[in-house]
Amino acid sequence: MFTTRKATIADCALIQKLAQQTFPVTYRDILTPEQIAYMMEWMYAPANIRRQMEEEGHVYLLAYDACEAAGYVSVQQQGDDLFHLQKIYVLPSYQGAHCGSFLFREAVRYIKEVHPSSCLMELNVNRYNKALHFYEHMGMRKLREGDFPIGNGYYMNDYIMGMEL
Repeated sequence: MFTTRKATIADCALIQKLAQQTFPVTYRDILTPEQIAYMMEWMYAPANIRRQMEEEGHVYLLAYDACEAAGYVSVQQQGDDLFHLQKIYVLPSYQGAHCGSFLFREAVRYIKEVHPSSCLMELNVNRYNKALHFYEHMGMRKLREGDFPIGNGYYMNDYIMGMEL
């Protein structure tokens, strides 16, 4: 049985450690090693995680199996009635154990807690990411797609998926 807790600034190194174990595995067949390294620094350097939390309004929830961190999700409010699920990653050893669906439901619960009226939750997912089917299973649908420049000549080639909450 999984539990969650809201991450604090003191958890930046833990989030980075979890990302190092999940992000490269997720994208090794989709992105070049150079782009993965660039994105790891861009998104997961502790200073950048801290900036996301303190300046950009990202709320990280950490999933635990007993005392072991198993994954994380990050949610950011982007408009009056719009939330973006920025990140959701589960350690490979917990994939298939329903930790991802647990984290997804916890993100929805958090959004409903801070925004009781109806709103839209969106997320970006790489068009070749096998998690696309997971998000559809969780009730999301494709809204649009785009190629988003992230710097250094790299792009995120994503579907933007959404669901009404």
